[in-house]
Amino acid sequence: MPDIINIPHERLKMELRLRGKSIASIARELDVFRSSVTLVSQGLRRSEKIEKALAEAIGMTPQELFPDRYPAEEEPTGHQT
Repeated sequence: MPDIINIPHERLKMELRLRGKSIASIARELDVFRSSVTLVSQGLRRSEKIEKALAEAIGMTPQELFPDRYPAEEEPTGHQT
């Protein structure tokens, strides 16, 4: 059975490479295991610290990079119930 390609993870790795970084370099900067960064990048684990570092490395916010992990704030309607 072929492996399923995780497109968001592969795109993040590409964006990191374009900026001279990698999953391994982020792991070294944070003093965490490379596998921890990979699991967060793949969406299999959560870590605010790792999500923030990955997002900043490619010029985004964690909310922009991982929108499914950060629900949008509801807009106030001005109506009181």
